[in-house]
Amino acid sequence: LSHTFWEVKVPFGTKYLDAALCFPSPVQHVDTAVIVTHGAGGDMNFPQLVALAHALASGGFLCLRFTCKGPNLAYRVKAYRAVLLTQYDILSQSHCDLFAGRSMGCRAAAALARQLSDESEEAVQGVICLSFPLHPAGQTHTHRQRSEDLRALPEHIPVLFVSGTEDNMCDRALLEETVKEMKAGVEVSWLSKGSHGLTVKGRSEGSVMEEVNVEVLTWLSKQGA
Repeated sequence: LSHTFWEVKVPFGTKYLDAALCFPSPVQHVDTAVIVTHGAGGDMNFPQLVALAHALASGGFLCLRFTCKGPNLAYRVKAYRAVLLTQYDILSQSHCDLFAGRSMGCRAAAALARQLSDESEEAVQGVICLSFPLHPAGQTHTHRQRSEDLRALPEHIPVLFVSGTEDNMCDRALLEETVKEMKAGVEVSWLSKGSHGLTVKGRSEGSVMEEVNVEVLTWLSKQGA
């Protein structure tokens, strides 16, 4: 599928957030939107997010990615909510929305999904977590606090985790323990020898990104998206 790209400015308080919309052509066939943001460093032009946006658009999905260099999680969640509202304004048609993020971005996605699920059952159709930072490096004791929003998600919001087996911010056993406590339907895809940045020694960045994108698209098709 060919796809189209637009740059968007999202009003946020007294300023604007940079965002980019990637969608298949023709756009009228799109009924599912994936909103995605970056981790604590970088921005929406992080290569993995750009590759994911293009893969989603090629797969028939709309992808809205945005930059928010927020200092803390609460600020990032507010920004995410502003982008969600703008998405409705731009597209003026109802979509199923899935929230996605990388590292701190997926903490914001999960936190907003939890907030919105308290307000409406229809608000969010799923959460995609790339390299969920379950704890800071070397501080596994914080995982309960970091996973609180995940454990509070209702059962009708499915979650996909894509994490590296060597991610120093996501102990494999602790994530699997967290998943058991979640009410939502969860799938975990482990990237063999992957780091927190979802890179693998000895493998090209392109081949790893393609593997991650295939996992995301396969999961979306299982959700009936």
